[in-house]
This record gives sequence, C-alpha cells and structure tokens, in this order.
Amino acid sequence: MYEDFYNFKELPFAVPPDPEYLFLSEKHKKALSNLEYSILNKAAFSVITGEVGSGKTTLVRELMRKLGNDVVVGLVSNVNISSFEELLQWILYAYELEYRDKDKVELFDIFTEFVIDTYAANKRTVLIIDEAQNLSASVLEQLRMLSNINADKHKVFQLILVGQPNLWDILKKPEMLQFVQRIEVDYYLSALDLEETRQYIQHRLTVAGGDAELFTPDTYEPIWECTKGVPRLINIFCGMALVYAFAEQKKKIDNEIVSLVIKEKRCGLPRSEEGKSSASTYNDYNSQGVAATSEPIVEERRQKQVRRKKPEPKTKKMSSIEKLFKNGK
Repeated sequence: MYEDFYNFKELPFAVPPDPEYLFLSEKHKKALSNLEYSILNKAAFSVITGEVGSGKTTLVRELMRKLGNDVVVGLVSNVNISSFEELLQWILYAYELEYRDKDKVELFDIFTEFVIDTYAANKRTVLIIDEAQNLSASVLEQLRMLSNINADKHKVFQLILVGQPNLWDILKKPEMLQFVQRIEVDYYLSALDLEETRQYIQHRLTVAGGDAELFTPDTYEPIWECTKGVPRLINIFCGMALVYAFAEQKKKIDNEIVSLVIKEKRCGLPRSEEGKSSASTYNDYNSQGVAATSEPIVEERRQKQVRRKKPEPKTKKMSSIEKLFKNGK
C-alpha cells in the first residue's frame, strides 16, 4: 500500500518472523550463545523464556539454521497437548516417524530406537518444544523420562524448552524437582531497551530498502515506552505509524504521527475496570494485526480529499486521521 511512497521493496514491519529481518540485540546474542553452548556441551535440558513477541521463535529458527549435519532436530511448536501419548505423536511427527495407530508403549519404543540409531550414526537427537508453557506438569514430568535414554556420559538426546515466563510457574512446583535438577542452561530473554529499539526499527527499514532515518529522532522514546520494547509490538506500532503518515502524505514519521498512534492505541491508558495493564491493552487492540485497519483509513482519506470543496473551519484544528476516527471510521 505505502511501499512505493516510501521506496520499500516490501513491508518492513510485517509481524510473522522472517529470517531476512533477523536482528540480534545483545540480549538475543546471549540467548543464542546459551543455546549453542547447550548443544555443544550436550546439556540434557535447556530452558529459554521470554515475553510474548520477544523473539524466541526467531532465535529457535536461527539456531536450527546454524546447526551442523551431526545434529538431528525435531521441532514441536505451539500445540495444545492433553496427554503424554499425544505429545509422543507430535514428537514422532517432528522427526517424520510413523505415529498413526500406535499405543503409548509403541510410540515410546519407536522414538527410543530412532535416538539410538541416530547416535550409532555419530549424530545427536535434539528436541525443541516451543510454547512449552502450554504443557502440564504431568506431561513435562513424563517428558523427563525420555532423558533416561541417556546413559552415563553418553548424551544421545537433548531437550530444549522455549516458552513464556509462566513456564517457570510450572517448573517450580514441588513435583517438578527432578526435572529442574536436569536443567543445565536457563536464560530469560528480556525486551529491548531504548537504544536497541532505535536500532531495531532502523534495521528493518534498511532491510526493506527504505530510509533508515524515516522516523525522526524524537519518535523512538515514545514508541519504546508504548511497546515496552517488545519486537512484535514495535512492528505493529510502526506499521500503523506508516499507514497514518501515508494517509497524511508525510515523507517522515514524526512525533505528531506517533502521538496519533499512541492516542488510538491507548498506550499507557490501562482499562482499570478490567484490571489490565497498558501492555495488555495495547496487545488487545492489535490482536488482528495491521492489515485489519490500514486500508479503510487510507481509502477514507482519499474519498474525503475528493469530496472536499472548501477548507475546514479553523475553530478546532484536527488531523485527517482524527476526523476519520471522530466520524466512527
């Protein structure tokens, strides 16, 4: 929609992860280093946690890209699992093993044989479970039993759990003590700070073929404060800012545009009656992403320009975007 206007080859702030736009802050570099360390040192269990949209899945993809041929990786991602038997089916599916019409014992036997055969071929088996906070304590405890395949100093199987911070609410339960004792690598991926937020925005603008200085210097702090430095929320915010600026035919995204986005997204204005924080309120407002709102804004702006025959009264100056939302658009 606005790609040509800003000389982009593609949308710079698309929400889905894209390896081409990989940005490694110091925090992300440390998280990736911890993951690589866990693989190199054959850590039995590793845990990486971070807030929603902090870049955990992007890290997992980068890790998988960098692994050598001596590591066989299976990825189980974002599935709601009610039983260990169901989890075993997903694990076998991740390694392209037969899982249909098998009972729990057969599933376990198939996986065990696969791990042993992989080790016999001088390779290691690594299982990554993304969004692991969705697993129950019971399923996680049974998952621990898979590590019993490891014997003495021969580490043939490694497990990496990736999830939101509440994963640790499960792991801290008394019945999870044996599981926790096997965790050798643990890292929390925090949000970007102000300087990293600026670098992140400029990085994505550059990769998309645009001007790294498209956002004026005074916009970064309010963007960071509104999004809390969460990459996914930064993408949504900046995508909307580009839509607003394009509707105004502005060549730069300045503080006026950013202030409009903040106003419409109610950043910093929690819904007290529901007990929600400003971050959750912002996330709720953007649950359907940029595409659900961007086209109507621009189209209404264009129609208004065609219909306009005389200047607006000067009693109260409002931007065209504010007029659109005032009229219920």
